[in-house]
Amino acid sequence: MTTHESVRPTRRVDQVAARLRSTIVIPARLASTRLPQKLLLAETGKPLLQHTYEAASRASCPMGVVVAADCEKIATVVRGFGGRVEMTSPDCASGTDRVAEIARKLPDVDIFVNVQGDEPEISAQAIDLAVELIERDPAAVMSTLATPIRERARLDDPACVKVVFGQAGQAIYFSRAAIPFARTWDDALLCAKPAIYHQHIGLYAYRRDFLLQLAELPRAQIEQVESLEQLRVLDAGHRIVVGVIDEPTIGIDTPADYEAFVRRWQSASGRTLVRS
Repeated sequence: MTTHESVRPTRRVDQVAARLRSTIVIPARLASTRLPQKLLLAETGKPLLQHTYEAASRASCPMGVVVAADCEKIATVVRGFGGRVEMTSPDCASGTDRVAEIARKLPDVDIFVNVQGDEPEISAQAIDLAVELIERDPAAVMSTLATPIRERARLDDPACVKVVFGQAGQAIYFSRAAIPFARTWDDALLCAKPAIYHQHIGLYAYRRDFLLQLAELPRAQIEQVESLEQLRVLDAGHRIVVGVIDEPTIGIDTPADYEAFVRRWQSASGRTLVRS
């Protein structure tokens, strides 16, 4: 199998017969374990969720952005910065379920892009690529992204999900293990061009009809073993198309992650911090 540094569909966007209508949905849940109420942290003068919303809004393919809030506190913050928000059930089991709830309210949208609320530096180009991939591949029910792995520590880290895909970009398998497994290891494998190893980036674009069916698919045995929801899709025989970007998006999961983001923001903007 040959892997690719980038996946380039065979048709340009302007050759797509009918441009599909797409919308970004940011599932927003107030509770978080390692960093309480992280979406509302505002040392930069803006809530973390607002940074993500503004970054996502820079994408050119989707028609707009909507926050899927699980409580009025989140909704009030979004309205406060002028964002669009829809209430969803606090009982949703996952962010995917929250996006599906929005999809039921928006029957005229063809593609829904799931952007995590704790990714304030999400690339507009990455979002556009996810939309373009699914537009160009009629057989794909979902698209997602990956980035090359060049460090052994990241390859061996089970928190770093790996993906293997075929020549046309179709996902073959996702795993917490190092895949493909090297029978004889050589550090040069990490420097190969095109890259051999890829980290999965948890940004998804779904076709509306499939998104509404996804929750009804039975949990696959491999999904339960790996604790990776996307394996349910592959197990059921559906096609996920994968695009490659140069750098991983950085999620905010811990206080250290947030402090690092604040420092990057301060360096880029030249502004001072807002301390409570």
